[in-house]
Amino acid sequence: MCGRYATTRSNADLSSFFEAVDVAEPLRASWNVAPTDPVPLIRTSKEHEGRVLDTARWGLVPHWAPDLRGGARMINARAETVATLRSFAPSFAKRRCLVPADGWFEWVRSGNQQTGKQKQAFYMTPSDGRPLAFAGLWSAWGPESVLTTSVITTAALGGLTRVHDRMPLILPADRWDDWLAGGGDPERLLRPLPESDLEAIEIRAIGPEVGNVRNNGPELLEPRSEVTLF
Repeated sequence: MCGRYATTRSNADLSSFFEAVDVAEPLRASWNVAPTDPVPLIRTSKEHEGRVLDTARWGLVPHWAPDLRGGARMINARAETVATLRSFAPSFAKRRCLVPADGWFEWVRSGNQQTGKQKQAFYMTPSDGRPLAFAGLWSAWGPESVLTTSVITTAALGGLTRVHDRMPLILPADRWDDWLAGGGDPERLLRPLPESDLEAIEIRAIGPEVGNVRNNGPELLEPRSEVTLF
């Protein structure tokens, strides 16, 4: 799954990188995005005749939900079922987006079988420092059309399987237009990056402070050189 991630770039940086018109609220850098936080997304807009940079609440809430509270449980949508589940299928068909990220976090249990309650945090991020584009969905809820979003996950591949059995579905730039257009063949649209491309993702051991959502700063991403991925 993808339960925490980092997104620290400004409106100007993201709108330039994704060639999108900026209609978002001023973005605040977050090194520890948690469910229900406001996050940037890229979607298409008929009004602007192309991509726009917008802001949404992390955790998709279908239009028929009675309130926003269920969104905290819907931060992720599985690639295997996103096209068929009632909660996600309408957005998959018509309301897809890109969710910009610097990287994401996962936790691996460490220690021996008797004392193995401690978990080691890892941060996955492109080694070249470029932004990631997670495949996402969006929906508008309520009379005020509150935008909400989910990140699609898929089975982990390559070295990422040592950290978790799931990973965000990362889209390369040459698939952005097809993804945002709606329709299309789900099997083709939801295929993960080749393992050779995923080799460019750095797996970085970091400190336990990221486990507390109240902690939020660049120091969370500092590597722990004494920790190795087993």
